[in-house]
Amino acid sequence: MGRLGEPVPASQTVTTVQAAVAFANANGYPVIVRPAYTMGGTGGGIAHDATELTHIATTGLELSPVTQVLIEQSIAGYKEIEFEVMRDAADNALVVCSMENVDPVGIHTGDSIVVAPTQTLSDREYQMLRDAALKIIRALHIEGGCNVQMALDPHSFNYDIIEVNPRVSRSSALASKATGYPIAKMAAKIAVGLHLDEIMNPVTGTTTAEFEPALDYAVVKIPRWPFDKFASADRTLGTQMKATGEVMAIGRNIEEALNKAVRSLEIGVTGLYDMRFSHHTTTALLDALMPARDDRLFMLAELLRRGCTIAQLHDRTGIDAFFLDKLLHIVEIERALSAGPVTSDLLTTAKQNGLADQTIAQLTQQSAAQVHTDRVQQHVTPVYKMVDTVAAEFASKTPYFYSTYDQYNESQPLSKPAVLVLGSGPIRIGQGVEFDYATVHAAETIRQAGYAAIIINSNPETVSTDFSVSDKLYFEPLTFEDVMNVIDLEHPIGVVVQFGGQTAINLAQALHDAGVHILGTTLTDLNRAEDREEFNQVIQTLGLPQPAGKTALTTTDAIAAANSLGYPVLIRPSYVLGGRGMEVVYSEPELRDYIDRAVKISNHHPC
Repeated sequence: MGRLGEPVPASQTVTTVQAAVAFANANGYPVIVRPAYTMGGTGGGIAHDATELTHIATTGLELSPVTQVLIEQSIAGYKEIEFEVMRDAADNALVVCSMENVDPVGIHTGDSIVVAPTQTLSDREYQMLRDAALKIIRALHIEGGCNVQMALDPHSFNYDIIEVNPRVSRSSALASKATGYPIAKMAAKIAVGLHLDEIMNPVTGTTTAEFEPALDYAVVKIPRWPFDKFASADRTLGTQMKATGEVMAIGRNIEEALNKAVRSLEIGVTGLYDMRFSHHTTTALLDALMPARDDRLFMLAELLRRGCTIAQLHDRTGIDAFFLDKLLHIVEIERALSAGPVTSDLLTTAKQNGLADQTIAQLTQQSAAQVHTDRVQQHVTPVYKMVDTVAAEFASKTPYFYSTYDQYNESQPLSKPAVLVLGSGPIRIGQGVEFDYATVHAAETIRQAGYAAIIINSNPETVSTDFSVSDKLYFEPLTFEDVMNVIDLEHPIGVVVQFGGQTAINLAQALHDAGVHILGTTLTDLNRAEDREEFNQVIQTLGLPQPAGKTALTTTDAIAAANSLGYPVLIRPSYVLGGRGMEVVYSEPELRDYIDRAVKISNHHPC
C-alpha cells in the first residue's frame, strides 16, 4: 500500500503483548487488534485502554497460527465500503459489485447490514474508491475474485484501505447473488487460464464476463444471529463476527428490500413494527444504540416512532442520515396506515415499500387474509423482475427473479409441468447447509424426471440460490404471502416442503389450507411427527415406552403438568429444530421465567 500511495491506518505488526502496548501508548487509544491468518475477525477486537489491549492481544496471538497481530489506529465511525473485484492473468479487471455497510467501521462486515450498490457516495467518492480497488488487485497480481474493504471519512475525501481477502468470502457470495454474476464459476475459469474477454457471461449469453454488472434494483443483506438459541449471550457486536448466516432481499428501493430482508430472517417478525421495546424508556433505548446490538435496526425504528430526530440517531451511531431517513419513511407509512383510511394509493405505497400483508393487517386492525383480498380487488399485486447483470440493457436468458410492486411482469410461467421446492432460509444453529444440499438434489431429480424445478430461497450463501441449479429461481422471503404470490403466477403441480428444514415444514399447513398440493409426506403425517400430543398418541397406540409427559396449551396447564410430573421436567416446544427452546426446569419460578422468556405457549404452539 505504501508503494502504491494508498493510505492505511497507522499500524504495526507485533508478536508480543509488550510491543502491542508500546504502539498504543505512542499512537493513542482506541486501537484495533487484527490477528494474522484468522477468519471472521477471530481473536480480534477494539481496545480502549491498556488492560483491554493486553487481554485482546494475548488471545489474538494465541489464535493466530503465526503468532502475529496487527495493532492499528481505530477508524471506527468511518463509512465501510467494499468492492468485489475480478482479475485475470492478462490484467483485465472489473468491479463486480460495490457494497456499503449501513453500520460504520467497528462492526465486522459479516455482522453489518449491507446494501448494494453503494447508496451515499458522490460520483467523485465512488470513482476514487473504485480506481483504488482496481489498482490494488492489479498490484497484488490476484487471479480470480477478491474483496477490497475500505473506510471513508464521512466529512472529507480521506479514506483508508482496511484489508483485502485474496479468496472468495461472505461478501463474494453476496456480490454474486446481488448481481447474478457467478464469481466462483468465473474465478475457476480464470484459474485454469481463461481470460475475462474469452468467457461468455452465462446470465446474458450475449456479453462477455468482462462486462461490468449494472443494477437497476437495490439489495439489502441482514445477518442472522444465534441469540434466539443463546438468550443470555453477549449481544453486542464488534470486530469478531457472531452471525451464523444471513439473508438477502431485492427490491426497487431500499425500503422494499429492507422490509423483505427483515421478514426473511425468521425471528418471529414480519416487519419493523413487530419489535416495540415497550419496557424501555427512550433514554435507555438511546443508550443501548452503542455499542451496537443485533436488534439495533428495530431500536432505531422505535426511536423514530417516539419522535427522535435523524440527527440525534446519526450523532449516536454514525449511521448515515440517508439510511435513517429510509427507516423514517417506513415509520411514516406505518403511521398513515394506523390513522386510515386505507386508500388504494396508500395500499400501493405500503406494498411498494415492502410492508407485508401481516404488518398492514396489524396496523389497520384486520386480518392478513382481508388485506390480501382487498389488494387483489384493487389490482395491487406483485410483478417479477429479472436479475440480469446488465440493468435490462441487453436481452437476457437468466431464470432469476425477485418480486416488486411495479408495472411490467418479466417472469412468464413455464410451459411444462413444474414442481416448486422451498429452500431453508438463513443458516442458523440447527438449520445449516445440509438442507440446501437436499434442496439442490431435489431440484436436479425433478428435472431428470422430466418436470421443471422452481426454487424459492432467501439465502445468498447457498447453492440453491445459484440460478443454474433450477429452471427458475425466485429470491424471496419464505413466508406464506411471498410463496403464495409465486404459486399464483406459476401454478406448479405441487410443492415439496421436506427439504427446506423447519422453515418449509412450518409453511405446510397454511399452504395446504390454501389448496396447494403438498407432494410426498401428507400434511396429516407431518403433523403426527411434529405435534407433541399427536406423536404421543402414536407411541401409545403402538404400545412403546416413553417418558411420562403432558401437553400444555397455556401457562396454567404447564404449571399443573410440571407439578403432577414432579421436578425436574424437560420442556419441549412443538415444530422446532435443533432443540430450540428446550430446557430442563427445576422449579415453578424457573418454569414461569422460562415461559415469559423462551416460548409463546398457545393452541398453535403446544409444549
